[in-house]
Amino acid sequence: MPQPITPLPLFITTCSIIWSCWSLNSVVSDPQINLLSRACLQYNRAEYDTKAFNDSVSATFRDLTYQVVSQSRIFATAQQTDGDHPVYAIFQCRSYLSASDCAACFSLAATEIRNCSAGTNFARIIYDGCFLRYESTNILEQTTGIYNTASCGNQSTAEVDTSFSLAAQQLLMNIETTTPKISGFSAATKTQNAPTIIYGYAQCTETISQSGCEDCLQQGVNTVQTCLPNSEGRAFDAGCYIRYSTTSFFPDNQTIYIPNPSVKQAGSSKKGVIIGVLVGVVAFALVLLTLPAYIRRPKRHERVLRGDITGASTLKGPVIYSYGDLKSATKNFSIENKLGEGGFGVVYKGTLKNGKSVAVKKLTLRRHSERVEEEFESEVKLISNVHHRNLVRLLGCCSKGNERILVYEYMKNTSLDRFLFGKKKGSLGWKQRYDIILGTARGLAYLHEEYHVRIIHRDIKTNNILLDDDLQPRISDFGLARLFPEEKTHLSTKVAGTLGYTAPEYAIHGHLSEKADIYSFGVVVLEIISGERSNELKVDGDDEGEFLLRKAWKLYERAIHEELVDETLNPNDYDAEGVKKIIEIGLLCTQAYTELRPTMSEVVVLLQEKGLSQNIKPTMPILIEAN
Repeated sequence: MPQPITPLPLFITTCSIIWSCWSLNSVVSDPQINLLSRACLQYNRAEYDTKAFNDSVSATFRDLTYQVVSQSRIFATAQQTDGDHPVYAIFQCRSYLSASDCAACFSLAATEIRNCSAGTNFARIIYDGCFLRYESTNILEQTTGIYNTASCGNQSTAEVDTSFSLAAQQLLMNIETTTPKISGFSAATKTQNAPTIIYGYAQCTETISQSGCEDCLQQGVNTVQTCLPNSEGRAFDAGCYIRYSTTSFFPDNQTIYIPNPSVKQAGSSKKGVIIGVLVGVVAFALVLLTLPAYIRRPKRHERVLRGDITGASTLKGPVIYSYGDLKSATKNFSIENKLGEGGFGVVYKGTLKNGKSVAVKKLTLRRHSERVEEEFESEVKLISNVHHRNLVRLLGCCSKGNERILVYEYMKNTSLDRFLFGKKKGSLGWKQRYDIILGTARGLAYLHEEYHVRIIHRDIKTNNILLDDDLQPRISDFGLARLFPEEKTHLSTKVAGTLGYTAPEYAIHGHLSEKADIYSFGVVVLEIISGERSNELKVDGDDEGEFLLRKAWKLYERAIHEELVDETLNPNDYDAEGVKKIIEIGLLCTQAYTELRPTMSEVVVLLQEKGLSQNIKPTMPILIEAN
């Protein structure tokens, strides 16, 4: 049984004293010890002398303790690079914490991180008030990686208050711009959005560069905006932390004033008009000539923030179809024209007057209001401007009364699930399956990282992956989840979602980020390779029944995961090592800790490489026992 890391008794005693002091003064202290993330990872363990490595960890912790407790530092680094077992460690408190609260947060973090087993050479603990991290490689200048994660509050703002999201987005954009320019890389601010005050804070690790801070916060803002319209959200990465809330979480004397460019510009315009009136017609004419220069926004603010749905207003609108034409095209939405039915509505095949075949989706919207109408127009405009070879193209839409209809390009080969589990089972060769995996990864990478607005699909599964004439994958139904109340989406599947495609942190806690899509993608990869449904219980002889993810992990642990391959595939058509690599990529995507899952762009790279690095090893997913 691995033993936990045990730094020297002096370190433990010091931490205990700090923790006791904080407990006695808890009425006035707030070290903000809400746990956001805990991760422990071992790689290349066989190459390490566990005792020597733990001694190095203990030495760095003693150094950090001295800096944080004795010197009252809110940021500290330590390293042990002598010998064959280097250790690099970083600790940082939020800049608004008092010295005693910072020390208390460090005490708890140091205690908690020691619960990682001996030999763990990657460990990190993140609280609202501080973070502590150590690793066997140099992490001092790391900014972003596979760690970008959102943590969203459960309480949503009033549904009718559409101004909240806009105000929060503006605040986040302001601190994203300002923080890298401030010494120490931290900024706290607030803004009034009557009757609510929104508080915002951003911080970068002090050892990274200004450009590194800018890049990290840009990614953080993109991630934290997925929490809106919830009243609170956080995003954290290797090099930065960003948070907004309607509840104050820092002292008022810590705030800085960040001017809103749009407010300044409006004032300048008004001032110009007043001056023009006062000085006469000629001067007024000159003001009118120069007015565009005053109201033009700075270039940095012209870009549309990924995640800002209001950016859709600058996009080209979709084609508007008449209800009568679509009714005629689908033969009055007849059963014989029905292609399928899902959580978002029923899909029919339609033939337009010009002979073009289309897929017509009648959405099942269970609410109707002026806001729903605005959301529908905004979302459809957004989706119709998505152009990628691995995404189904939205051609246009139609609104009639309470009905909302979307018109897509038609895919005659229908969905992937029919080729894996239906009448066409066994008809896909290995090359076709690999192309489908790679194409799906490219489509998701575009939605997550390349399109100007970050789109999280929320429902990646084989029947939402369509196949074109060349059997290339096209992801469908992206961007639709925002139009539906949460209880009407796949979240309501509870345990079935966990056993199927839905990431556990999303199904159980409602924590949503692009890592939920990545988990679902990993499950799809295992289904494509095995030809088995993820949530279908398999029982072989007297063996205990098990679901696909559990089966894949057990085979991987025994290094025989090539046995997962679909029996209908010809062994001469694929390389066993190549297949094992892709199974491992699928397992990387389904790891329990969201921060350990790769991004989709990283998945695309891994899929095209010959093999995986020895440093890249999946950790155990959350496995459900079958009864």
